[in-house]
Order: sequence, then structure tokens, then C-alpha cells
Amino acid sequence: MKNFYITTAIDYANGSPHLGHAYEKVLTDVIARYKKLTGHKVHFLTGLDEHGQKVQQSAKAAGIEPVKLCDEQAEKFLGMCKLLNVSNDDYIRTSQPRHIKVVRQILQRLFDEGQIYKAEYKGFYSARQEQFLQEKDKVDGAWPEIFGTVTEITESNYFFKLSRHQDWLVDYIKSHEDFIFPRFRAKQVLEFLKEPLNDLCISRPKDRLEWGIPLPFDENYVTYVWFDALVNYISAVGYGTEDFEKNWPADYHVIGKDILVPPHSVYWPIMLHAIGCPLPKSLLVHGWWLSKGEKMSKSLGNIVNPLDLVERFGADPFRYFLMREMNVGQDSDFSFDLFLSRYTSDLGNDLGNLLSRLLNMVHKYRGGVLPAPKVDEDFEKSLRASALEAVKETLALYEGMQFHLGLDKTFGFIRNINKYAEQRAPWKLAKGEDKNSQDLLDTALFHMAEALRIASVLIAPIMPSVSERILNLLGHSGLEVFEGNTLWDNRLEGKLLGEKEILFPRPVMEGEDAKK
Repeated sequence: MKNFYITTAIDYANGSPHLGHAYEKVLTDVIARYKKLTGHKVHFLTGLDEHGQKVQQSAKAAGIEPVKLCDEQAEKFLGMCKLLNVSNDDYIRTSQPRHIKVVRQILQRLFDEGQIYKAEYKGFYSARQEQFLQEKDKVDGAWPEIFGTVTEITESNYFFKLSRHQDWLVDYIKSHEDFIFPRFRAKQVLEFLKEPLNDLCISRPKDRLEWGIPLPFDENYVTYVWFDALVNYISAVGYGTEDFEKNWPADYHVIGKDILVPPHSVYWPIMLHAIGCPLPKSLLVHGWWLSKGEKMSKSLGNIVNPLDLVERFGADPFRYFLMREMNVGQDSDFSFDLFLSRYTSDLGNDLGNLLSRLLNMVHKYRGGVLPAPKVDEDFEKSLRASALEAVKETLALYEGMQFHLGLDKTFGFIRNINKYAEQRAPWKLAKGEDKNSQDLLDTALFHMAEALRIASVLIAPIMPSVSERILNLLGHSGLEVFEGNTLWDNRLEGKLLGEKEILFPRPVMEGEDAKK
């Protein structure tokens, strides 16, 4: 049986981890964890894109070899994955022999088949984007800032016959509605494809760029960084070997909207088609995190370092915020105030306080052992109905990649548990010495615990550590597939619950320590 195979775009070694990198890793990890909890065997790939002119220039400026610079960058990005509790199964680096072998194999095949040819090129070149440009790339007669300094150059290079496959690609995108998600992004690609494609320059002369994979048919050239980097998705899972079909085709390539056109929606599908390889099932295209409506950038000084927030508040609150605030495919605005509001309200007040007072009451009134329910009245029936609705709707929303709405539904259920607690008021029932009061107290404690268990399972893909901690405190270890773990049952009856615990401590704001 084929694995559920999901990838992120590989990060470029010339930059440092930022909020966009963190979001893409967390989003992909959430999907991977969700699929595991629905019974799939998952293979999750991420990695580092290491070749190209910018890496070579940065290494030279630092007085080190490019591979040394890449080693340092790989450590940073791997550290971010670890800190964010990202469960990737593999980490591909484009300087690894397994990757280089496949890139050269594909290049040689395309060259032998006449799909790569040599020609002289005269035109404009963006060093920042490491790509050749055309007049049509200008906006209002000027080169957009994304291209940086653009220069005119003339040189001989090798070209891939991209244009040969243009009509096929247009037909494919139109006939495969699931290929690009969300679907409105496909219109952007088809608009791009209305203009005739130029053949793709897939080489750089070694006298201009040494840090790259040499062409197998001409060692005086190295491979263009996009033709190299995109191959990671198949080189990492054994392209050309018997193991390849265990993972390929990928179920999702998770990428940012800025690299959809042309790399992932034009170059990559045509490259695969040219070598007779099936295309990935879907490109999942996410939006950008903005700051006050503007894209985060070094020049604006509004880049958020995700590691600062994670070290201060923990990985799971950060993961929760990213998934709760971003509608997959759309842009979203980041602010510390909004993060803090989610942390204190949703996590601290709704979830954290619920767990804390439940544990406190079970230990105070029942010696820490969760009693069996004794009665079944309208309050209990209403809570169970709320649980059933939350499970059904949350999982359906997760399946549709609407994690923000799924979390909204789950936390609505958590607020219903708190409402049930207020309705039953176990702290008042505990004062009653009659059997009815004590039976209602047992029932209330049990229903709060069982409902919280189900809510904890639902948040597991987004907040895996918090989910595991709550389940352990409820005396329930292990996290089976969703079908069994989201059913209302008596599995917690008679369990010894953990001591009261504060999952989300009140954050100490700047200056508070000095006031004390």
C-alpha cells in the first residue's frame, strides 16, 4: 500500500528561519499528524536547497566554503523543526550524493532524447532570483523589487524545451481540478500560460557559478538552481529504484504562493511529464503572514522570529495560533497582541482552566479517582450531543484543510464543557450529603473528563504535546486512530487522575518583574 507522501518546499540556504518557514512546516506537520490519526502510513519530507549564486556569494563574503555555510544553515532549520515539534521522516539536502545522482540522471536522459539543447542567450538576469527575465516581467515599465538588481548579459547556455509541453500542461490543469489547492490559484497559473512559454535555461557557466551540480554532458556548466531543487521531491524517495512507488506520487506539495508560478506549476509538472513520471496529486498553496497588511521583509524591519515566541510560550501555543489564524490559501495578519489574546483566552481560560479545576475537584472530592456516571439528564445529553457534533464537523473540516474552522468548532465544544460545569456546579454538589447530590457530582466529574478527553484528541494534530499531556493527566495513554478515540465511552471510569497542573502559565510581560 502506498504511503501518504507530503512535502514542504525546501528552504533556501541563503536565509534564516522566519515566520513563513515555521508556518509551512507546522501546516505540513499538522496534515501529516492528522493523516496518521486517520489510519494512514505517512512519509513527510522537508529539506534544504543549497546550490546557487547567492549561496556562493554569501560563502565567499564570509570566507568559508559554500558547503560549510550550508552545514550551518541546515543546523538552523533542523533546530527550528525540532523546536516546533515537526515530525518529518526525512531531511533532504541538495548537496547529498543521493540527490546529485538523480539530477544528473534526469539531465542526461533529457539531453539524450533531444529535449535539452545549447544556444546563445542575450537578455536580462536577476541575481536575487537567479533567473532570466523578459520585458513582460516588468511592471509599469520597471523591474519589480523582488528581482533586485537586473543586468543584461550574453552567454551560451543549455535550454530545456519547456515550450513543447505548454498545451499539454494547460489541458492537464483544466482537467485536474484537485491539482492546485485552493482552486482559485489555478486561474493564476492559466493566466500565466496564456503567453507563449520560452524554453528554460537550465545551466550556468562555471566561470560565473561553481557551486552547483555539474551537467553530466558538459562539465563546464552547472545546473540551474530550480531544475536542481525541484528534483528533491523524487530524489529523496528513491527515483529510479523499486522503492519509489511506495511514496510517489506525492499527495501534497505544500508551498508558498510566491513559488507557485512558474517553478511548481510550470517547470515542475513539465519536467515530470518529460521524463514520463506521474505528477503530484496536489499543490497545496498557502498564503503569506503579513504585518499590518504588508508582507514581512528585512527592509521593512517587520520580520517575526518564530523561535523567540516558541522559547517564551512553548511550541504548541505557537502552533495553535498559526493554525487558528490562517485560512489555508489566504494571507493573514500577525501581531503579538493577537497571539497573546489567543494564548490567554482560548488556551489559558477555556482549555487550561477547565483541566485545572477538573483535576482539582476530582482529587478534592474523590481522592483523585474518576467516578462512574450515575444519572443521565438533559445537561448530560446536551453535552454528549455537542461532543458528537464537534467530532463530526471538526474532522470534516480538517479533511478539507480548513483547520482554522476545525479549531473554532473544537474550542466551541470546550466552551460547552465549561458551560456544563457551570450548569452542574460540582463545587456546590459536593456540599450536599444526600445520595442525589453525590450521584450528580460523580456524573458531572465524569462527563467533564470524558468530554475533555475527546477535545484533547481533536487538537492532537495541532498541539501534540498538550494533547498528550492532558490525556496522561486523565489517566489515558496512547492515541489510536480517530475513529476509536473520538467515541464517547467509559474508558476513563476508575482512572487515577494526575495532580492539578497549569498548562498555560500567565505570561510575564516586560517590566512586570521590575515592579515586584
